[in-house]
Amino acid sequence: MAAVLLALTLAVPVLLVASGPVPDTNNGTAPLVLWHGMGDSCCNPLSMGSIKKMMEEEIPGIYVLSLMIGKNVVEDTENGFFLDVNTQVSMVCSQLAQDARLQGGYNAMGFSQGGQFLRAVAQRCPSPPMRTLISVGGQHQGVYGLPRCPGESSHICDMIREALNRGAYSDLVQKHLVQAQYWHDPLNDNLYKQHSLFLADINQERVVNETYRKNLQQLQKFVMVKFLQDTVVDPVDTEWFGFLKAGQAKETETLQESALYREDRLGLAAMDKSHKLVFLSTDGDHLQFSREWFTANLLPFLR
Repeated sequence: MAAVLLALTLAVPVLLVASGPVPDTNNGTAPLVLWHGMGDSCCNPLSMGSIKKMMEEEIPGIYVLSLMIGKNVVEDTENGFFLDVNTQVSMVCSQLAQDARLQGGYNAMGFSQGGQFLRAVAQRCPSPPMRTLISVGGQHQGVYGLPRCPGESSHICDMIREALNRGAYSDLVQKHLVQAQYWHDPLNDNLYKQHSLFLADINQERVVNETYRKNLQQLQKFVMVKFLQDTVVDPVDTEWFGFLKAGQAKETETLQESALYREDRLGLAAMDKSHKLVFLSTDGDHLQFSREWFTANLLPFLR
């Protein structure tokens, strides 16, 4: 399968929602932290900027932090392609720890690649505490292949495709291309486990980090949204923590069928038994949903 993935998390404008109050024992509303997808920024008026504004309008008093990775919007957008994910996560952990408005706890919502990045925050940085994580189209077992590459004429698209074809697990590509750090090649499972700088670590592929396991289980809810008509993410099962079975590139397995779950290396089986895992789906394409769907399905987890 050709190794390609260009705007795997390219920000497709998402429809916004009305909402109700989010109770909190400290100030009446639980803060909300947002992390955008690849090709987007914290403040894009057609996507994250609109979501932030809508939440502030509909939930009086809520504090919404839409993460900017860098000093400005341009850096934020570029860093979604080229800044080491582990560095990004460390930057966010530091930002959250220094924000006085988050110290009582917060909810988090990640869009596309922002979903797995926020999961890394939950695993690595338990203070301040993340309460509920909502992953909207996040690729928790990584990606392999690209059904559709938005912006085929884009030089960035061409560059990413060429880099992944050259070798997703080479040191150079791993260190300088964000998408290579969650590229998961089932035909080269050992290479993935040995050389993936980000995903193999947070998914406990090399060694079980008990701190990761403990921290993730502190979530009250871990909500995963799958887009059933997704033409960007491959395989789409990754949005529910499933993936292709190792050694081939056709047959998939669910999270519950995976060794990660059966061995409970990340605590997901325990969370599932405690009803902390929530699997939602919508018929839309990647990051496409209506206000009505969002209001009915996601807002209850923020109340």
